[in-house]
Amino acid sequence: MQLRVTAVTVAAAALGLLSGAPAQAQVRTYDHQDPARSGCWNSAHVARTGTLVRHHGHHPAGRINLWWSPRCRTNWVEVTTDSKAGGTIQLYTADRRRDVFDFRPGNNGRHWGNMLQAARTCAWGEVTVRWNSGRALQTGSGGTAKACG
Repeated sequence: MQLRVTAVTVAAAALGLLSGAPAQAQVRTYDHQDPARSGCWNSAHVARTGTLVRHHGHHPAGRINLWWSPRCRTNWVEVTTDSKAGGTIQLYTADRRRDVFDFRPGNNGRHWGNMLQAARTCAWGEVTVRWNSGRALQTGSGGTAKACG
């Protein structure tokens, strides 16, 4: 009987210590990685969309997609715009993390940024673009609404 009481007491003390222990930081193995190279794109779907708008004239200049991969538990932003445009893709999470990805003209106007793990938080994206040069410089921007997982 004494042995059983001691085992229960030790187990209860261990549980008390474990419950009071600080939580370990979440490992974010996919943060700042390419979704295509990691394979995360294979299980992904578009969570939110937005429109890229020209600053002069306010005409649409492209589409912005916020992607979610349930397998990798990550988000990233993709933009489709003029193939002569370069710019910046920014991804934000509600827990104050972000990824910034600069892209150059080319790739038929399709570009995507790197991922951030975003399980149990919200994520959203913003894109700015510029094309042409000199007096004909064009710029545009846009973003997506938040998607919360």
